[in-house]
Amino acid sequence: MNFWFHDFSHCPQWAVDLKTANDTDLTYKSQWIQTFMRIITLNANGIRSAERKGFFVWLSEQNADVVCIQETKAQVKQLDTKIFHPAPYHCFYHDAEKKGYSGVALYCKKQPDEIIYGLDIEDIDREGRFIEARFGNLSVISLYLPSGSSGEERQNFKFSVLERFADYLKSCTENGRDTIICGDWNIAHKEIDLKNWRGNQKNSGFLPEERAWLDNVFANSKWFDAFRLVNLESEQYTWWSNRGQAWAKNVGWRIDYQIISASLQNKVKVASIYKTERFSDHAPLIIDYND
Repeated sequence: MNFWFHDFSHCPQWAVDLKTANDTDLTYKSQWIQTFMRIITLNANGIRSAERKGFFVWLSEQNADVVCIQETKAQVKQLDTKIFHPAPYHCFYHDAEKKGYSGVALYCKKQPDEIIYGLDIEDIDREGRFIEARFGNLSVISLYLPSGSSGEERQNFKFSVLERFADYLKSCTENGRDTIICGDWNIAHKEIDLKNWRGNQKNSGFLPEERAWLDNVFANSKWFDAFRLVNLESEQYTWWSNRGQAWAKNVGWRIDYQIISASLQNKVKVASIYKTERFSDHAPLIIDYND
């Protein structure tokens, strides 16, 4: 990948005198002297709301290289204060025309070579659903695919977006770039990816057509679900309804992904879902990639 990496060896808190270190010291140090790229994705359900819940305080401690955010629910001019442009990141927002709706963002520790706003598809782009950062041959994308849960009209729009986004994915496999597409895809892929799968087979987000679409995405080993490459456990969810006690009972869905091109399938180091604090109805998905 040859992108950039974390090297904690210069940090005093991890310093070890190699001449006098014992085995425990060396084991501890070896956990931190490493090269990797950390990417975090979160549907914030309103970036200003997430800020009030402590998201940026938490983020400052994560040492992420790229942060992908969906559902900023704000216009760029409403996010001109320092809190929404946290150091040391270069921050980029792509908002929706409709106020308080949708919107995506990228925070990049390294200045990207190029930022691409939208897919050049008018009805999708005016909802602020796609932003891409390019670093050499690597693309990192923040994506927010639509929900169809509000009714037939939006579900039909969702199907339309999926059809056209499939064409985009095909073009990505042909351009030879290393690609990481992060975000809320609004589809739980397998039965393992939601708690009550039997009762949701006729609901948007777990419809047979939507799941088949993801099957096609992963067909022929051209794209991979990075999380599932290293974690095959059940009850690994990223979104919980605000109804009832879904969060408390862990009645959730895994609809947030980092989907990677085949060229990166052997680069996934570790993946986790952060649930100690709650910034949104979604949880941050954190994945480290080997350089």
